Amino acid sequence: MPQYVEGGAQVLDLATAVKDGILGGPTGLIPFSARKDSVHGAKPETNLSDLKRMMSELEASGDEPEEVPSVFICPISLEPMVDPVTLCTGQTYERAHIQRWLAMGRCTCPTTMQELWDEVVTPNTTLSCLIHTWFSQRYTRFKKRAEDVDGRASELVSALRSRQIKGQARVQALKEIRKIINSHPSVKKSVTSSGGTAFLASLLGPFTSHAVGSEVVAVLSQLQLDQETRLLLMQPGKISLITDMLNEGTIETKVSCAGLIQTLMEDESGFRSEIVSSPSLLVGLLRLIKDRRHLNGVSSGLALLKSICTKRPETRGLLVGLGAVPKLVDLISANSNLSQPDLLESAFQILDIISSILDGQVAIKECKNVIPNLVRMIMRVSEECTRCSMNVLSSVWEMAPEECAKSAVEAGLAAKLLLVMQSGCAPEVKQRSAELLKLCSLNYTATLFISKCKLTRTIQ
Repeated sequence: MPQYVEGGAQVLDLATAVKDGILGGPTGLIPFSARKDSVHGAKPETNLSDLKRMMSELEASGDEPEEVPSVFICPISLEPMVDPVTLCTGQTYERAHIQRWLAMGRCTCPTTMQELWDEVVTPNTTLSCLIHTWFSQRYTRFKKRAEDVDGRASELVSALRSRQIKGQARVQALKEIRKIINSHPSVKKSVTSSGGTAFLASLLGPFTSHAVGSEVVAVLSQLQLDQETRLLLMQPGKISLITDMLNEGTIETKVSCAGLIQTLMEDESGFRSEIVSSPSLLVGLLRLIKDRRHLNGVSSGLALLKSICTKRPETRGLLVGLGAVPKLVDLISANSNLSQPDLLESAFQILDIISSILDGQVAIKECKNVIPNLVRMIMRVSEECTRCSMNVLSSVWEMAPEECAKSAVEAGLAAKLLLVMQSGCAPEVKQRSAELLKLCSLNYTATLFISKCKLTRTIQ
């Protein structure tokens, strides 16, 4: 590390600075030059806006993080300091945070809780210099790496454009591009701005090998797609290849395919609904959520299925016909130990959407043990799962009230509904609970109903 000069003395490195006690540590002394700055009200010479910019760019870049030295961390915010100041106790804090602390009328040091005999804050110019230099060096290394990887990515894209590389060499070039993007997310912007997305999309087609196609899709699923690229990807030949890979590719390829189609669906105006109405695509997604060995695949499949059901109502009946309901119920049953709450919530939301059509209600009612599973999950996962579960129960109840009531009451629904009504759930959720509770009691006398539900008090 280069030398730092403070008050005429040389500080060779961070360890020396800490050892010499000039950074405002627990037993550190406040440098004389810092006192002089305080007296005259001068700010540290470090360009604070420049430092903030470097910190912001490093954080936003996704570059591999480096461990920030602990002496750079503000004890209040636990974030790197930009404008460090030292109290009379020798403790150093970010100026804005300690001033806020003092403005609230507190007369103690936040770290030591010592009473402050002087509330003057002293700019710690030595530490400020060290912080700026450390982040400057890190920023310089980041920029150098970014230039190197940008250049390499551009070189690979240019070679692919010129058709100089073919066959296995093309696959390897695409693999390297994907690896660069994974390691250096900042490269995404340069690939996109150079028209790389449209070119990569042009590589997909009915005669593209799955080896090339899977790499192209893996890269495109991570990039911001412009309108030209979206239109290219929605061509029948390209969608057909993506669908084939969704059914036959590796789990990584399947996840990439699902993510890419999800991205295409975000364009409401230009998206063609027949793309997600394909039985082959829906079958591929159902296979994806059935394979619980790969939870990232289950998550991607559920996310896309939810988007399809929500935005394309015409697909709901097709999904029911393809056996979506038993697979969703199996998924809920398999996660009844709440090990994957996010997956449960998505599965419940899709069931809720499917229950809006008659075929969906019939499929749910005929699914083995569906009512007990729905009842068991009320008030166990999240308010959203509770809401969806009660919505599904209500939909099935309308079609087969007597059968549903008996099964639900035996599963302990009434007690769960009372719990919902006494909870902090949203008013509409509580209202739905009250409606279901009334339906539960229709086929029973009050005494028998209380007995069946194992309740210890009268239901008003």
